[in-house]
Amino acid sequence: MNPILSAGIGAGIAAVLFFFIGFFVRKMIAEKTIESAKTEARRIIEDAQKAAETAKKEKLVEAKEEALKIKNETERELKERRNDVQRLERRAMQKEENLDKKYENLEKKEEVLNGRIKEADALKQQAEEVISRQEEMLQTISGMSAEEAKSLLMERVETEARHDMAIKLLEVEQEYKDRSEETAKNIITLAIQRCAADTVAEATVSVVDLPNDEMKGRIIGREGRNIRAIETLTGVDLIIDDTPEAIAISTYDPVRREVARLTLEKLISDGRIHPSRIEETVEKSRKEVEAVIKKEGEQATYETGVHGLNPELVKLLGRLKYRTSYGQNVLKHSIEVAHIAGMIAAELGVDVNQAKRAGLLHDIGKAMTHEIDGSHVQIGVDLAKKYKESREIVHAIEAHHGDVEPHTLVAMIVQAADAVSAARPGARRENLETYIKRLQKLEEIANSFKGIEKSFAIQAGREVRIMVKPDEVSDDDMVFIARDIAKKIEDELEYPGQIKINVIREMRQIDYAK
Repeated sequence: MNPILSAGIGAGIAAVLFFFIGFFVRKMIAEKTIESAKTEARRIIEDAQKAAETAKKEKLVEAKEEALKIKNETERELKERRNDVQRLERRAMQKEENLDKKYENLEKKEEVLNGRIKEADALKQQAEEVISRQEEMLQTISGMSAEEAKSLLMERVETEARHDMAIKLLEVEQEYKDRSEETAKNIITLAIQRCAADTVAEATVSVVDLPNDEMKGRIIGREGRNIRAIETLTGVDLIIDDTPEAIAISTYDPVRREVARLTLEKLISDGRIHPSRIEETVEKSRKEVEAVIKKEGEQATYETGVHGLNPELVKLLGRLKYRTSYGQNVLKHSIEVAHIAGMIAAELGVDVNQAKRAGLLHDIGKAMTHEIDGSHVQIGVDLAKKYKESREIVHAIEAHHGDVEPHTLVAMIVQAADAVSAARPGARRENLETYIKRLQKLEEIANSFKGIEKSFAIQAGREVRIMVKPDEVSDDDMVFIARDIAKKIEDELEYPGQIKINVIREMRQIDYAK
């Protein structure tokens, strides 16, 4: 055989063998790779299943914890509401018992009163018979008719009796004051301890710092003329005590207190302190306070996004900065109600701007003083109508305390927002509101008498300073006015201790050198 051919055949056979050997080797490697991939895939799937199970268990635990938390909060709220209901029920039962006792006492008093009325009628009949006999005797003796004698007698007696009564009243009152001075001090001290709490001091007293104690004497002035002028013009009470380099301003009306504070600061800074300068400074301070009031009203409208209000309504909003309701600042309360009403309206799909407008104006009636008759709701309705607010706004103001049934969503939203703001813990203090209303009632009673020019409740309600018109009230009349005002206060008000009625009749004569 040809050696070359043999070599070629051998090489071909070797090539074929190597090819099959390589093919089997690659197949074995591929099978191992596939098996390894399957094993890795099974491991990944198992890990994923384990992770899913773990996540599922964690979510279930979180859901159970959240449900338990909600359950506990719900049970706590239910418990608190049950306690509130039980407390209200106890109060209602106590009030009912008190009413029953008062009704029994009234029945007893009515029986006693009927008996006294019968006795008085019998005495009246006897007196009429005696008077009739005396009139017949007088007519016989004097030769005048009963009407002529009565007219002459009354004309003479009235002048003398009025003067004598005034002198006698002064003597009796002075004697009473002398004997009861010690008792009065004890009563007033007790009243101050019980009523002059920190909240009252914060809301009714301002302190003005002085550069030195010598300034106190200049503020008092010769024979007290400067301090009298300040107190008369501003209606506040200046308390000058042993506190170094400080004077306290006391009054329940924040506007008066702010005017007095600005006045004192200007006078101290200027150094010229005399009655005419005081009058000028008080007037300037009043104008500054009015500017602050206007600015606060504009700021409230900007903060709440309520635009297009009448300028007078904006000023009235600013006055709410100096008003409180149960210790809560009325302007801040109104802004808060506007924001809450706007948020509720947005959730319910109601007009947000209208809800905010109604919320901001719902207590606008509180900006007026006690000189305007009516509740703050009715005053607010009248003001809204006067300044051309829409019927929906007027109705929301009228219905926010339930005086009328709310029949619009805006009115209901404002009612709810008002309740939320007022019910917030610590928002209101009922005692302070009662205290301020009592001071306002004191001034209202004093102003109800004829001849009164102006009156101021000072000394935390323990004194009423009354300025009378000198051309309408004489010196003798002042005694009767003071007595009548004291009697009316005793009949209409409840108060601790006693209240001093200080009636002042001041004559002024002004002329100009030309």
